[in-house]
Amino acid sequence: MSENCTAPTETIEINRRGTWVKVPSIRSGDKNVIVTGKRLRIATVHDESWIETELENPAQCIEKLKAHKSGNLKADLLTFTQKLPHTQPKYEYSIEWDSQAVVRITRYDEWWESLPQETRKSVRRGYKRGVTVEVKKCTDDLISQIMEVNDDSPQVQGSESRYYGKSFEQVKKDHSAFLDRSDYICAYVGTELIGYLKLVYRGEIASILAFLSKPSHFDKRPGNILIAKAVELCDHKMVSYLTYGKFNYGNKQDSPLRQFKIRNGFREMLVPKYCIPLTTWGAICHMLGLHRGLLGILPPKVISFGLAYRAKLRSFILKQKAGVA
Repeated sequence: MSENCTAPTETIEINRRGTWVKVPSIRSGDKNVIVTGKRLRIATVHDESWIETELENPAQCIEKLKAHKSGNLKADLLTFTQKLPHTQPKYEYSIEWDSQAVVRITRYDEWWESLPQETRKSVRRGYKRGVTVEVKKCTDDLISQIMEVNDDSPQVQGSESRYYGKSFEQVKKDHSAFLDRSDYICAYVGTELIGYLKLVYRGEIASILAFLSKPSHFDKRPGNILIAKAVELCDHKMVSYLTYGKFNYGNKQDSPLRQFKIRNGFREMLVPKYCIPLTTWGAICHMLGLHRGLLGILPPKVISFGLAYRAKLRSFILKQKAGVA
């Protein structure tokens, strides 16, 4: 099926690290291709990690982008990724392998038995401490409960929470996407929501779009319980893959999040990610690897040192704020 890349350009609103911003966009078949960046302008498929199909006929899209030699739609690079289970390259463009965190689902029992003993204990412990799980659709009542989870702590894993302190309308907007093919897995103690996981279905893939639990209920391990329910639900719906973001983020070799994924049965799968220079500047940046960002350029030891220093600095600032308060 050929793609129509001659549709008029437009502006689309995207969620960038919890903040909504408008970016230039162009239609490529049934996809929105957005252009972001300042010094290096990169074109990507909007919501690529959550849509059901991948970019088709990229050659036409490349031709359309190249036609914009100035203005907001001028792009230096185009990147797009193949969709699981297609791990063999389809095109002859330059490839960089995208590291995805994936649970390959055959049977729930098989996944459960493959987990470390401590993870299984955590799930059982949570249920013994009164956790119940419900699968829901998004409603205003659920949004109000999600706000309480978001506001449980201004910190998430040692960093400032991008969810903390948002209004009802802001939270509702954050959760407005893909509601026709999403489930919310909700962990409760009594009537109190202590954690939620938004699961988006993409054909034979289900992807975790939102995932947060209350630090004040960490002892009940709601995160482990939510993942277990997500795998069980995927098994019931005959979904083959559960994805949870990236497995490795550039040269960042380890993190608490990566360890959490491993303990809950996620493994790395490498999928072709194409990177096509559209300008001379784009070709230079691609050759130097500048499009990968700092995590893709700096050596692992430098990244580890920087993260440790940042954690200590944040801890010091929090202590200073607590002292002032």
